[in-house]
Amino acid sequence: MNHDRPERRQGSSVLRGDLVPDSTYDQRLLDRKGPTDWLHMDPWRVLRIQSEFVEGFGSLANLPAAVTVFGSARTPRDSAEYELGVRVGHALAKVGYAVITGGGPGVMEAANKGALEADGVSVGLGIELPHEQRLNEYVDLGVEFRYFFVRKTMFVKYSSGFIALPGGFGTLDELFEALTLVQTHKVTSFPVILMGSEFWAPLVDWVRTTLAKTGKISPSDVDLLRVTDDPDEAVQIILEADRHRTGA
Repeated sequence: MNHDRPERRQGSSVLRGDLVPDSTYDQRLLDRKGPTDWLHMDPWRVLRIQSEFVEGFGSLANLPAAVTVFGSARTPRDSAEYELGVRVGHALAKVGYAVITGGGPGVMEAANKGALEADGVSVGLGIELPHEQRLNEYVDLGVEFRYFFVRKTMFVKYSSGFIALPGGFGTLDELFEALTLVQTHKVTSFPVILMGSEFWAPLVDWVRTTLAKTGKISPSDVDLLRVTDDPDEAVQIILEADRHRTGA
């Protein structure tokens, strides 16, 4: 082994041989000229991620109890699903919950609209996407994120439960992430409610007859999904979970 290889310590890391850079971090920092590749390197991304967590926590820390509503961004404004989203947001706001959505159009806009019209707190947590998607006009408090996993943390941390209206991959992603957290007891007293029984019936049936029947999940895990078409019933489910959590 060659013991004459150059070596440099950088914080907790040790670099040897060809991995030793030609300059130090502070040299590159103070150099007024040079490449901007550092903006896209993993160590810098860590700081960006940290800053997103700090900004998210700081922006949302003073929210009242809240519920996150998911659903398709493609839902037309003149549809029954949009109207259901408005009713859900309105019902939640009327009992004092802030309404959190992804901040986009469709069902998200509908829930924010319902909350705003009921004089509630309407929150949108947006995400940077390849195609521009602005926060909808009914958002009182909006936070934009670069990273999905930071945004997901905010959805869970500041919510008393999830309500999922008909949606696509994004809705399913959030739905099964929430179910996994509840199943593994990472979050407790956290209801997951599906609204739109006709839309969700095939999925619930598959969970019951395929996942549970073949032992991929426990039979009791099926009960983690609550299905209703009534916004008031959805609100009551969340209120009961909150009372159970607080012992009230």
